[in-house]
Amino acid sequence: MNKIVLITGATSGIGEACASKFAQAGYKLILTGRNADKLAQLQHVFTSKGTSVITLNFDVRDRDSAKAAIASIPDEWKNIDILINNAGLALGLEPEYQGDFSDWDTMIDTNIKGLLTMTRLIVPGMVERDKGHVINIGSVAGEAAYAGGNVYCATKAAVKTISDGLRIDLAHTAVKVTTVKPGLVETNFSNTRFHGDNERADNVYKGITPLTGEDIADVALYAAQAPAHVQIAEILVLATHQANGSIIYRQK
Repeated sequence: MNKIVLITGATSGIGEACASKFAQAGYKLILTGRNADKLAQLQHVFTSKGTSVITLNFDVRDRDSAKAAIASIPDEWKNIDILINNAGLALGLEPEYQGDFSDWDTMIDTNIKGLLTMTRLIVPGMVERDKGHVINIGSVAGEAAYAGGNVYCATKAAVKTISDGLRIDLAHTAVKVTTVKPGLVETNFSNTRFHGDNERADNVYKGITPLTGEDIADVALYAAQAPAHVQIAEILVLATHQANGSIIYRQK
């Protein structure tokens, strides 16, 4: 039987790229996201290529909706092999003392609490079966704060710490935990951060060849397909001309 992967935030960016990459590798897909139309579109595309897909339309910030969605998964799909906690976002780039309360709440509720909710709902089944893999999409931003990153950096530092804690809690089992920490990836990330300001978003990637969602999906798949005795605990992935979260060499 093909393995089952559940991907949160699967309707764009790294999540959508992971869906494509894992489908090509023969996995069955459970795709979640807030955009019902995009989920339906992805289901049609993957199904037409022979991949088994189910979709769950909910926001990871809404714990009750998440619980209901997971409870609705058909019995033959419940033994989830891989959970990719990808849903996340950055909002704003203001100094902390000028930050937007709503932006803070959205980042914390999505990047931290949403990840915790999905982990709590899925991992007990993995522990019971003594197999499974949690892949959390963190960020180079979790390594150290950068100007304007304050709360977003804090949420991604939390992803690393939560992942490390989960790995400790699961050490007596065969369930693996991997944190993938991308650097500069060209997706709709910056457009979301700047609330739809396309020009400002485009400037983020000027003068450098950034990573793509597909690059990160390759890394996630590599970690997922490592031998049973190998646990890829953490991977930091940067563009070639990026040294860390704040040092980027841009060609003129």
